[in-house]
Amino acid sequence: MAELEGFEFGKSDFVLLDEVTMEQFMENLRLRFEKGRIYTFIGEVVVSVNPYKQMDIYGKEVIDAYRGRELYENPPHLYAVADAAYKAMKRRAKDTCIVISGESGAGKTEASKYIMQYIAAITNPSQREEVESVKNVLLKSNCVLEAFGNAKTNRNDNSSRFGKYMDINFNFNGDPTGGHINNYLLEKSRVVQQQAGERNFHSFYQLLRGDTPETLRKLHLKKEPEVYVYTKEGAAVVTGSNDGSCHKAVLSALKVIGFTQDEIDSIYKIIGTILLLGNMEFENDGEAVQLSSADTVSHIAELTATEPESVSKTLLFRTVATGGGEVIEKGHSKQEACFGRDAFAKALYERLFGWIVSRINAVIEVKNYNPALHGKNTVIGVLDIYGFEIFDNNSFEQFCINYCNEKLQQLFIELILRQEQEEYNREGITWQHIDYFNNQIIVDLVEQSHKGIISILDEACLTVGNVTDTVCLESMNTKLGQHPHFTSRKLCPTDKTMEFHRDFRIRHYAGDVTYSVEGFLDKNKDPLFQDFKRLMYNSSDPVLKDMWPDGQLGITEVTKRPLTAATLFKNSIIALVDKLACKEPYYVRCVKPNEMKSAVLFDDARCQHQVAYLGLLENVRVRRAGFAYRQPYARFLQRYKMTCEYTWPNHLMATDREAVEAIVTQHGFEGDVAYGHTKLFVRTPRSLYTLEQERAALIPILVLFLQKVWRGTLARMRCRRMRAIYTIMGCYKRYKVKAHFWEVERRFAGVRSMDDYGKSVEWPTPPAALAEFHAITQHLHRRWRARQIIKNIAPSDMPEVRAKVAALGALAGERSDWGCGRPWERDYLANARDSPQTSANFSRAAKELRGKDQYGQTLFSGSVRMLNWFNNTKDKALLITDKHVYRLDSKKYKVNKRIPLETVTSLSVTSGSDQMVALHTSNQDDFLVYLQRGQLCTNQDRVGELVGTLCDHFRRVRDTDLPVKVSQRGLSVYMSGKQKSITVETKAGQVTPDFRKSRGGYTLFLPQ
Repeated sequence: MAELEGFEFGKSDFVLLDEVTMEQFMENLRLRFEKGRIYTFIGEVVVSVNPYKQMDIYGKEVIDAYRGRELYENPPHLYAVADAAYKAMKRRAKDTCIVISGESGAGKTEASKYIMQYIAAITNPSQREEVESVKNVLLKSNCVLEAFGNAKTNRNDNSSRFGKYMDINFNFNGDPTGGHINNYLLEKSRVVQQQAGERNFHSFYQLLRGDTPETLRKLHLKKEPEVYVYTKEGAAVVTGSNDGSCHKAVLSALKVIGFTQDEIDSIYKIIGTILLLGNMEFENDGEAVQLSSADTVSHIAELTATEPESVSKTLLFRTVATGGGEVIEKGHSKQEACFGRDAFAKALYERLFGWIVSRINAVIEVKNYNPALHGKNTVIGVLDIYGFEIFDNNSFEQFCINYCNEKLQQLFIELILRQEQEEYNREGITWQHIDYFNNQIIVDLVEQSHKGIISILDEACLTVGNVTDTVCLESMNTKLGQHPHFTSRKLCPTDKTMEFHRDFRIRHYAGDVTYSVEGFLDKNKDPLFQDFKRLMYNSSDPVLKDMWPDGQLGITEVTKRPLTAATLFKNSIIALVDKLACKEPYYVRCVKPNEMKSAVLFDDARCQHQVAYLGLLENVRVRRAGFAYRQPYARFLQRYKMTCEYTWPNHLMATDREAVEAIVTQHGFEGDVAYGHTKLFVRTPRSLYTLEQERAALIPILVLFLQKVWRGTLARMRCRRMRAIYTIMGCYKRYKVKAHFWEVERRFAGVRSMDDYGKSVEWPTPPAALAEFHAITQHLHRRWRARQIIKNIAPSDMPEVRAKVAALGALAGERSDWGCGRPWERDYLANARDSPQTSANFSRAAKELRGKDQYGQTLFSGSVRMLNWFNNTKDKALLITDKHVYRLDSKKYKVNKRIPLETVTSLSVTSGSDQMVALHTSNQDDFLVYLQRGQLCTNQDRVGELVGTLCDHFRRVRDTDLPVKVSQRGLSVYMSGKQKSITVETKAGQVTPDFRKSRGGYTLFLPQ
């Protein structure tokens, strides 16, 4: 039983109806349709009502919900029956089949596609390439078969005009390995004639409207379907699909399946040939008949790879062999020529469709299969067959289709009864006889040897002479006049709904159907002149030649008379029924809610008629004949144990059966159940609904209780987990801290004995908690290391060290070379090695200045180049003491200019290798000098020495930092209160650095 969805949606299983009547059945079906529940169970049978709209019930989430679940665990759905068939096949290694039936427009084709999609979705979880290939071909074959076998009818935009049975083969893992398709009774008469408002097969319109102009030109076709006799009836008919996009999908599907480009071209050449044949006209020329258009003949010959003369001759003549072996050519009348043309067109399309099916089968057949090596090969069959048809004018096709439905209905009832009986026998339940209508008498009326209607039709076709449809009807009246399910106007003269000499009526299980006998014999003979077969066999197109193997027979060769269409169809249906009978069947019964294709209209009379001829009420009665509901003890107990105090939450009895008996006894249902070996059988739905109502009342209480318990459990689990987490985190943090200390201790154990005191030792990465402590430790190590280094420095070298440290901080790495790696002499003018010729003169001048200005020490002295009052560059001497900055004459060292050291506010240098320095003063009259190198080293950088010495002096003496600006491009200075910009350039041929006046100030030209 399906999981109940709620009483507002009706009963999800018709077995649970209070009374099995047509009124209650229809009321439940209508309610579910109006509530958007298009599927309903009858036991394991799914009743599907076409919703005429897209529904969001086929996605991946829905597939996952039904995968591996039992039928009664979810609401009714196609996926439930598909999964049941798949599980039976996989678990029990049983061949199964899904039979989809219903009238045109009831949704059979869509149902079969959804079933195929579900099977494809749940198989091959490992994504094996060869299995995916088989799945793709099986799914794509639907697209191709729909294009060539479906058409727009007044009842359905995508009506299958053939019956289809597909076997899908599975390996022992449950993955598809191949398949086989059987097709039944293609409605080939549609090729040449359609009813008003209907279309030819989709393939014609898809080719004309979807292919490229170049392809159509090669096929000698025009884009407009109304140009062609065979398609003009449906040219203006509106459908729900786009022919152009469908054509692209079909071409893609053909390539995926494995059709070659030559084969695809041949397929559409045949379609083009049929369209051109329909426009072929004949005209009388005296006693002979002529073709009206030679161009059309040549186009047909080109498309079929034959000779134009052969095509023309085949259309106008037929070859007849006399009894003496003589061969004569007999010309057609205009009527015979038209008949032959249409028969040829129908045969071409029928053979094309059969070849496409066989070609698909060749691709998907199971190859290299060895049961001993690969395990048992199981099968799921999917049957999408035409439903019972009753039209205003019922002909040979409806006769065959309704015979097919009689056979399937017979199988349906037999299998349902057999399944019920087998289950009752297995469970040890007494079987009760069920009265039902056995339609074997109707099947015999149609197929019985020598007496059935098919035999009478075949006999009439074999009779020599002018045997007409009327003569055949008379033979039926004579032989079948006493049959209770056959009648005609002659046998019942008062029934004016039938015409004399034309109509006969069969009382089918689904209702009375009146058939018109006109055309029965021609359609049964299915005549096609042998000349057409020879013409196609002699084609140089291998695909076309392959479709007509019977054309190889010579004109005089005697052949066995071919079987008639009715006999061929009967044999194929008998074979189909035998094939289905050996499989475990599952059924989908499709119902069409209205003729308007409306998503809201429910036509009671129309639906009631379908329910009747599908035998759905009989199905319910069979299911309920003994017991309406049955379920394994464990499943029953699991569902209803909360309704009994002895079984909730778990029972203490010896077996599940005893626990089920306790539930039944507590509710007083002892007289309404039977106990099988493994299942409980409930006779009436009322008992079940009593249990369901009590369960529904208890579920909210249990849910609240379970929620409370579970929430408490989750909270306790979360609390314990958090405590454990914090404990682990605390231990881990302590471990990481200790581990960091141990690692630092290990790495720095011998730093006292290292030459660099641990500078090269890499520090370990600290945990986040020790980040600040790590920074402090590194700082302490650096200070300790500095102290160790300083301890080894002589006191006389400390001023130089302090100056270099000051320079390092002031230049901040912006000047790459600043003389850090050499000794700093400071007083270069007094140094005999650097200034050997002038050092004595400078010393005397410095001594006089010391006595005069009373300065304590010389901070820096050196030769420089400076601008004079006339903007010329002159050699000068620079002396910086702890009190003044002096500009001296370079020869006698007389003071040219003296400024107090305290007026110096900042320094500016460049980032390059030039030796230019600007001493900025508070009175805006800056010192701009270019330091010259002496004899000690011709490429010494003395800028860093000057900067470091002044910065160190200012920090020690004045306890303040002297700002130093390092410029990338040039300097900005004040000269006599005016701002000037100083740029630096190199110049070819320049010998000494010179300042030259420029537009915005001065340019220092350096040698290249």
